[in-house]
Amino acid sequence: MQSDPPREASQSDLIDPARARALQATLGIVPDIETGMPLPPFFHYIYFWEIEIPAKLGRDGHPRVGEGLIPDMGLPRRMWAGGTLNFHSPLIAGVPAVQTVRVLKAERKDGRSGPLAFVTVEYAVEQDGAAICTEVRDIVYREDADPDAPKPTPPEARTDEEEAREVAFDSTMLFRYSALTFNGHRIHYDGEYAKRVEGYDGLVVHGPLQAQLLMLMLDRPEDPLRSFKFRMTAPLMHWETATLCRKGTDAWVRGPGGRQCLTAVVNG
Repeated sequence: MQSDPPREASQSDLIDPARARALQATLGIVPDIETGMPLPPFFHYIYFWEIEIPAKLGRDGHPRVGEGLIPDMGLPRRMWAGGTLNFHSPLIAGVPAVQTVRVLKAERKDGRSGPLAFVTVEYAVEQDGAAICTEVRDIVYREDADPDAPKPTPPEARTDEEEAREVAFDSTMLFRYSALTFNGHRIHYDGEYAKRVEGYDGLVVHGPLQAQLLMLMLDRPEDPLRSFKFRMTAPLMHWETATLCRKGTDAWVRGPGGRQCLTAVVNG
């Protein structure tokens, strides 16, 4: 079943350097961004908030589907499955920018684990009339978790990386990242909800947070990040340490026990 994509929407925002510095601090980076400086790739994600009053939020803390751009596909659990980013030029701090959002596709299918809904959304960011970034996000909706069903076996991550970096998480980092991105999804800060309703072992590390850390490792002055296509493959919990890995144009996040949490293709 496929629904007609809703209309597009545009939003402007001042690229406040203070907010960028707050993200740097959250990620363990010395906060030094000032007006006029270029922002690292994917920092646009902390701007252009989708702001709704509590009455218009769903049970998970996200804006309720069916009332805005995202159609109601009849399934309650929302997950960011992955996405593709193409970086055209750096976003400059202290200068207004515009983001245009379009739903490209919304369809419902029957999978092996039950019904699934796939929503593909495009985000195009411009500043001073020039293209900054074009991003496509893949969002999946599914039924509530069955507490009696066995958990799927996560894929095994590669171990042939040429570059690696360990990263640790905690509940404070997840809370601050949720605040900076205005992400109300309760799986990132409400442990009881994450376990009881969503079926996780605890607080879930944001997929975009993992992607952001990986992008920062991969972006270099001599080889700037031009594109980043990623897919989430297994959840990562807030108490776990992960390893950011790269070999050539392939990158991935390896969790404890060798499980693969995220895969990416860089500048491919």
